[in-house]
Amino acid sequence: MKTIVCEQPLHLAVHDRPMPLRGPGEVLVRIRRVGVCGTDYHIFGGNQPYLNYPRVMGHELAGTVEEADADAALVPGDVVTILPYLSCGKCVACQRGKPNCCTRLEVLGVHRDGGMAEYFSVPRAAVIPVNDLSLDQAAMVEFLAIGAHAVRRAGVMADARTLVVGAGPIGVATALFARHEGARVTLADTDADRLGQARRLTDIADTVLVDDAIADVLASRTDGEFFDVVFDATGNARAIETGFAYVAHGGTYVLVSIVKAQIAFSDPEFHKREMTLMGSRNATAEDFRHVIASIRAGHIPTSAMHTQSFPLVEAAAYFPRLIAGQGSVLKAIATW
Repeated sequence: MKTIVCEQPLHLAVHDRPMPLRGPGEVLVRIRRVGVCGTDYHIFGGNQPYLNYPRVMGHELAGTVEEADADAALVPGDVVTILPYLSCGKCVACQRGKPNCCTRLEVLGVHRDGGMAEYFSVPRAAVIPVNDLSLDQAAMVEFLAIGAHAVRRAGVMADARTLVVGAGPIGVATALFARHEGARVTLADTDADRLGQARRLTDIADTVLVDDAIADVLASRTDGEFFDVVFDATGNARAIETGFAYVAHGGTYVLVSIVKAQIAFSDPEFHKREMTLMGSRNATAEDFRHVIASIRAGHIPTSAMHTQSFPLVEAAAYFPRLIAGQGSVLKAIATW
C-alpha cells in the first residue's frame, strides 16, 4: 500500500509498505480522507516538539471499514471517523474519565504513525461509525471536536461575552460551538484575510483585527469590562500572555493552543479578577458524538469550511502551497 512519510522536516515522500495486519480487537480501515491541520504543518516544518522522524502524519481521518471482528457491530463499507488519541485506560486521568489527557497518551500521527496510508488498523474503541455523514464531513469531526471540547471545558453559558483569539480551524471551531451555546462571540486574528474568510464562510459577524489598538477596541465593545470567557487558539506565546488582559473580572481563560515556551502573567491582575485559567487538551468520544450530532442537525457549515482538496500522493507539492496561502485555507482535506 502507499504511505506518505515525513522523512525529515520539509521532505515528504511516497513509500510502499506492507498492508497492516489487523490485531485482535482492531478494525482494518481503508483510509479515504485525511484532514490537514496545524500539527501536520508543524511536523512538516520541523517545529513540533513531541515528535521523532520519520513519521507518517494524519489524525483527522475518515474511511470505510475493510475488516472487523464479528462482534464489533461494524460491517465492511461502513463510513467511519477515528478518535486518534490512544489512552491507557488505567492512569489517574483515565480513571477520572479524562482519557484525552492520559499520562501515557499516544496521538496518531504524532507519537506513533498516523493515517496518511491507504489502510490503517486501529483499536475498535477508536472507530466511530458515521454512515449518514459524507467522507469529507467525517474527516472534519476531529478538529471540530477540539473546539467543542474547549467550549464544554469552559462551561460557556448563553449570552456570555466570549472572545476567541485565532481564526484558524481550531479557533473557528471553538467560535462556532460557543455560538451554538448562545454566547456572544467575537473572533480576533492578526491576519485580515484569514479573519475575513472566517467571517464569510461561517457567518461569525463580530470580528476584530489584532493590531496596536486591539485593547481599546475590545474595551469599547464591552463597556470596559472585557470578556466572560476568552479562548486562545493562536499557538503564540506572546498572544497567550496578552490574552490575560482581555478576561473580565470573574472570567475564564482557556488555552486551547499549546506552545513550547514558558508563559508569564501578572499575579495581582490574575487575583484581582479571581480568574479561572484552564488548559483544554484534545477531545473525547463525548465531544466526537456532540460534533457528529451537530453536523447532522446542520449547525456546522462543513461544506463552506472545506476550502481545499488535493490527492494525498501529491502531498509533497501541496504542503508548501497550503502553508504559503494560509490566509485562504480554512480546512484542506487530502483524498485517496
